[in-house]
Parts: sequence; structure tokens; C-alpha cells
Amino acid sequence: MSGAILIWKVALGSIAVLATLISSAGYATAQEKSIVVASTTEAQDSGLFDRVLPIFKQKTGITVNVVSVGTGQALDAGRRGEADVVFVHAKVPELEFIAEQEGVKRYPVMYDDFILVGPKSDPANVLGMKDVAAALRKIKNTQSPFMSRGDRSGTHYAELALWNKDAGIDIDKQKGPWYTSTGQGMEATLKAAADRNAYLLCDRGTWISLKNRGDLQIALEGDRRLFNQFAVILVNPAKHPNVKREFGQALIDWLVSPEGQEAIADYKIDGKQLFYPNATDPNA
Repeated sequence: MSGAILIWKVALGSIAVLATLISSAGYATAQEKSIVVASTTEAQDSGLFDRVLPIFKQKTGITVNVVSVGTGQALDAGRRGEADVVFVHAKVPELEFIAEQEGVKRYPVMYDDFILVGPKSDPANVLGMKDVAAALRKIKNTQSPFMSRGDRSGTHYAELALWNKDAGIDIDKQKGPWYTSTGQGMEATLKAAADRNAYLLCDRGTWISLKNRGDLQIALEGDRRLFNQFAVILVNPAKHPNVKREFGQALIDWLVSPEGQEAIADYKIDGKQLFYPNATDPNA
């Protein structure tokens, strides 16, 4: 084999290796263009993320991997550095998360409301009431079955506040066999309540999206204390260097942008809007 031919073959081989390396590097970069969002179950169970996250990915190329848990567990995942972003709905724990310097900044995104759901037989006779605290007292006094998520989720925090603060009932001390905690998400707790003909506090988005409701109906709605605010927070990369700050902030910026807010508002089931964007509300 002549020297010229040998040099040519070595050159071709080197080019092939370099092309492979470049291709592999490009593949690795594409693979790394992703983030983990620890999120309340409502955003996932309602179908919202299935609607809006593909729009975000198409715009940015960033894949969002959602870990659907209760708000308390989502914040804990952030504290452990296991998520880049948390999407949650319990303002007091969120502000504590920021105060601990576990999160960078809290951004309001959207709201819906909670509803009190119960069996059509309505053993506590609360159907049509407008005062949720009075309704909870009737449920307790009649010892009608009540199903709690019991999972430190935003819904669970809201429920405990309604029992303890608004209804004046220390539910941990005064609950009986009529009060059951599932330790599960909203959809699973709804199904359990349907099986037991029990009352429960539910977010409207999951209620609308869930078709198999058994014998349950909306017993009470419209009380201002049932307001349900959602927010998004970047996990602090200063404490957790593995956090993908650029990609995580890109998601946050998109969610609160006019385009992201419109995508949220446009999400409907059977013509019903599930969530209402309010990123521009300074008091949210």
C-alpha cells in the first residue's frame, strides 16, 4: 500500500471518528435539554400539563419531566435538589420554602377553586349551602363519611385550614371513624370517596376532568375561602448546583408570559375552562 493511500485512509478514519464524536456530543446536548418539575397532582390529573407542556417544548426544545406529588412532597423534592422547578398551590409553605433559600422567587401562575363534593343522598344536608365552615360542622356533627387526602398536598393544607381555622374544629383531635385519610392524590381520593359515598374537598379542575364520579355531586361551591392559587418556583441553584437554572427559568418565564397564560386559559374540557391565569396579579 502506498504512503499516499495510507495517509488518505487514516484521514478518512479520523474524519469518521470526529463526525461520530460531534454527533454524540449533539445527542448528549439534546438529551440534557430537559428539566424535572415536582408538581401538585392537580396540574397533572386535570390534563393541563398534557396540553401546555408540548407547546413549551415545541417553542424551546426543552423536555419537561413531571413528578406528580402533593405540594408538601414537591417542596421536599426541591429541598433535596431532586427537581429544578416546583409547581405548587399552598402559599404559606411556598413562602417558607423561599425564606429557607431553597427557592429563588415565587411566581403566581393561575387559579381555580375548591369545591365540597358529596353523595347525592347528602346525609349531612349541606347541599346548596354557601358557608363551607358551617357545612363542615354539619358533616362532623352528623358523623357523615369524609375523605381527606392526608398527603400534605395543597388541597390537604386548605382542608386543614378550613377545619381548624374556619370551622373551629381541631380535626386531628376530634375526628372519628367517619373521617378517613387516603394519603393519595386527588384522583385516587375522589375514586375512594365515590366508593364510600363520602364528602371531600376537591379542586374543580380535577373534578371536571374526572368522568367516573360514581354517585358524587357538587354539594357546595362559591365560598371565597375556596380560592385556590397556583405558583411556580425555581429551586435555588446556589444550594443545589445540579439545578438547570437556564432551562428551569425558561419554563417559568413562558408560563407567566402572555403566550403561556393564553395556553392555560385556552385549556377546556367539554367547553369548561379549568384554570384562570393571573400572573400579573401582585397580590396572588
